[in-house]
Amino acid sequence: MRFSSVFPRGTRLGCLCLSLALVFGLVGCEGDFRPKADGPEGEITVVMDSSYWTGEAGEALRENVAPWVETLPVSERYFQLRHLELSDEQTFERVKDLKNVVIASPLSDSTNETSFLRQRLSDKAEQAVLDGQTAVISKPNLWRRSQRIYYVPAATPEALAQTFRIQGEEVQQTFKEVTLQRMKQNMYEEDRRSAIEDTLTNRHGFAVNVQQGFQIAVDTTIASEGFVWLRRILAKTRREFFVYYAEDIDPDQITPEWIFAKRDSLTQRHLRGNVQGFVQIDYRRSLETEQLTFLDRYGYEARGLWYIVTPVDG
Repeated sequence: MRFSSVFPRGTRLGCLCLSLALVFGLVGCEGDFRPKADGPEGEITVVMDSSYWTGEAGEALRENVAPWVETLPVSERYFQLRHLELSDEQTFERVKDLKNVVIASPLSDSTNETSFLRQRLSDKAEQAVLDGQTAVISKPNLWRRSQRIYYVPAATPEALAQTFRIQGEEVQQTFKEVTLQRMKQNMYEEDRRSAIEDTLTNRHGFAVNVQQGFQIAVDTTIASEGFVWLRRILAKTRREFFVYYAEDIDPDQITPEWIFAKRDSLTQRHLRGNVQGFVQIDYRRSLETEQLTFLDRYGYEARGLWYIVTPVDG
């Protein structure tokens, strides 16, 4: 199974989660009565001529906007990519409805995608691109609410591929953020568990948004630290996360190695299987750590897989 952990660094140790829980500020759309963008979350539609999609530019996009995620039971790309060409007006109308779209083409060509981008660039911007400047133009909520569109023009096919190599990670990060914002908004359309939220605040001094259906499975608190495990088990899905905190932790102590060791010690103590089994990180598989800012504190996000360990008597 997959795990993801977030550790803010500071005098108080923050969250250790089975699945990443992030807090986002939602931006309102007062007076915008357009329909919301459509399509599955986690999918990006790439509007590009087929010759570039199957060539160097398409490969650079796949590698940098939707790289492989190795910390899953079966590796898959960060986003599912769907390719379209602007073959007719009907296709363009379909594109205008979608959530995540990249429209890319070299300006040296005469494809429909090139014509589309030329019509939307000023003379000054077009000349800058032709002179070799890279351009990744973000267009939030262009045709629908809750939508993110990117225009990616370049002077030549080679320059288009290079643009994705240089700025593809930035595009990926933006799509990641807007996708998580939408998922958070959808997640709490149903009633939240305010009673559980109040319990966490009163007992532990921290607050998290708790989705309908979650229950507290373990709540262990002593003078200097606390551990809370929450679960949501439905007919076909199962979600769970836990939070561990401790007082007066030295920020320099929090390293990727410390995170893995602490997580294993907590799951061995609190997340046990049948008989004598317990949950442990699968060190045989890929582990990833990334530095980030979480609730205005410097920390780490750790990703990997876990499995049930059954001790064998010797």
